Amino acid sequence: MNDPASSRLDLLRFLERVQEQDLARTRRWIDEERRKTERLQGEQARPEPPDWMIEYGLNRDALPTAVHTGECTMAGKRSKPTDSDTVRRALAAGVKPCQFCRPDTELGVLD
Repeated sequence: MNDPASSRLDLLRFLERVQEQDLARTRRWIDEERRKTERLQGEQARPEPPDWMIEYGLNRDALPTAVHTGECTMAGKRSKPTDSDTVRRALAAGVKPCQFCRPDTELGVLD
């Protein structure tokens, strides 16, 4: 029962499993570091948000529906960057300011 050859082989197979687990863990760590580096590079390469945005309606000839600050997370996909003068004119023309980012307050434009 105490066959030295089979016990040595069992030990070697156990060692192999342990080393495979260590290698898998090391590869996960390497992947985590790679993802972290890629995320940091992506954040650094991200362009600055615009100062102001105007959101338009559904069709291509639609009138503006809302005005947002550049960092507003409520701005829809149909928002386009613009300058403060255009935003002031839009607010004066009756375009609604966003209720969340309040661009009218930030610009000092009051009703």
